[in-house]
Amino acid sequence: MKTPKRLEPLVQNGLVDEVLRQLMSGKEAVVYVVRCGDDVRCAKVYKEANQRSFKQNAAYQEGRKVRGSRDARAMEKGSRYGRKMAEEVWQTAEVDALHRLAAAGVRVPQPYNCFEGVLLMELVTDAAGHAAPRLNDVVLSAEVALAYHAMLIKQVVLMLCAGVIHGDLSEYNILVDADGPVIIDLPQAVDAAGNNSAFSMLERDVGNLAAYFGQFAPELLNTDYAFEIWSHYEKGELHPEVVLTGRARRSEKKADVRGLMREIDSVKEEELSRRRFQMEED
Repeated sequence: MKTPKRLEPLVQNGLVDEVLRQLMSGKEAVVYVVRCGDDVRCAKVYKEANQRSFKQNAAYQEGRKVRGSRDARAMEKGSRYGRKMAEEVWQTAEVDALHRLAAAGVRVPQPYNCFEGVLLMELVTDAAGHAAPRLNDVVLSAEVALAYHAMLIKQVVLMLCAGVIHGDLSEYNILVDADGPVIIDLPQAVDAAGNNSAFSMLERDVGNLAAYFGQFAPELLNTDYAFEIWSHYEKGELHPEVVLTGRARRSEKKADVRGLMREIDSVKEEELSRRRFQMEED
């Protein structure tokens, strides 16, 4: 096929020898199958911010590392330079997450290079060597649904052990190769320790899995793995071999806001008294 304009720099620089075909077009990128020497890989071409349906809102940006305070201020102001920096952060977030997760044993595509807004990575294939289908295109039995769900909960745990939450996990960004599910599409991945919305994103990811696989195995609809996983994480007890039941208990006790405010006022009064005493002593 004719080389798309965004892939021309990669061809000119010898990173890609031939563009074979378009694989898919998603909400944040267009993916092509390319030949790099003797290897067949995929090239993910990120769309411009105004062409993406997935918005870079503050919840996903929070906690991401920026090179310096100047870049951070520019991104906050939304200047031309700031928008350019935001694009770089958005694109490199996926590369960083893929390297981090691959090292942790998470089933993700192997990244190779990121150049001019294009990510070169492994082409995930099925048993016949064809591009692997997305999970939503695979017909599942109850038994396979339960097995895949268990595998993905394991992957979610491994991701969180590496400090990463996908942030948009669903049947549309999971591929199925000969060995089972492979997680893809990570530009919105968040740092669990640096993002105040981390638990709500984890809860949504795990909830999406339960809702999808629950169509084939209804017993999954009554599970609560997200709260159980997060509880272990908060206590510093989460590890790759943790045993989960999916039956975590959430406290339904309402917060005693008035009591908390009384305690705060009491602490403030004690501090004022201490300062007055020190002044009198002086």
